[in-house]
Amino acid sequence: MLKHFLFLSLFISLNSFSQENISETLIKHSFEEVTLLQSKEKRPVIVFLHTDWCKYCFAMKKNTFNNKDILKILNERFYFISFNAESKKDVSFNNHLFKYKPNGNTGVHEIAVALTSNKLTYPSTIILSSENEILFEASTFLNSKNLLNILMKTISK
Repeated sequence: MLKHFLFLSLFISLNSFSQENISETLIKHSFEEVTLLQSKEKRPVIVFLHTDWCKYCFAMKKNTFNNKDILKILNERFYFISFNAESKKDVSFNNHLFKYKPNGNTGVHEIAVALTSNKLTYPSTIILSSENEILFEASTFLNSKNLLNILMKTISK
């Protein structure tokens, strides 16, 4: 009987722990998914442009986007897209097909250039309206406090 009780207690505690982790995970979408989601529920979109080699991008992923307040707001009020600006996959968004453009040993994706008005630096954080209009652009590292202020201003508009 005691073994069953201990097993049940362990199961319940592990289940509640996993439920807690789900709510603390940033929900990420592709550009194509956001197009479908917007037809069901209109929300502003956060696009985080990064590369694999950018240390500031890594720091934002690890710190800024793991802040509990930011996670809650992003998951409840925005659609979030994390996009590697060096991705070679074609992207269909806003009735346009965007492609990777190679340049020697490197290259950049057209959608990253388009979203940053041809002034792409890493990391870049862009906020789009639910109609895909650029509301905000930051081509720099944003800490949790800065991003939280920006998100709150966007929500209050």
